[in-house]
Amino acid sequence: MHDAHQHDLHRQAAQHHENAAKQHELAADAHRTAAEHNEKGDDEGGRWHAARALEYSNHAYKLAQEAHNKSGQIVSLQNVHSL
Repeated sequence: MHDAHQHDLHRQAAQHHENAAKQHELAADAHRTAAEHNEKGDDEGGRWHAARALEYSNHAYKLAQEAHNKSGQIVSLQNVHSL
């Protein structure tokens, strides 16, 4: 049972890491687009894309925290098994 639970935690942590990476990519794209708009003098468009970048970054951070928490649960299970 513990091995199945540990495997599930590994899978969940990996999924959170993958989702966080995707959100980071979206944030980077939004930052680049914001910079392009600002270079063209489109401050409103730049601010809009910068706001999207912040949303993506915040979501990526939350997903990374969840992945870290899942990884911590795995380590805790491993420590219990080694006792």
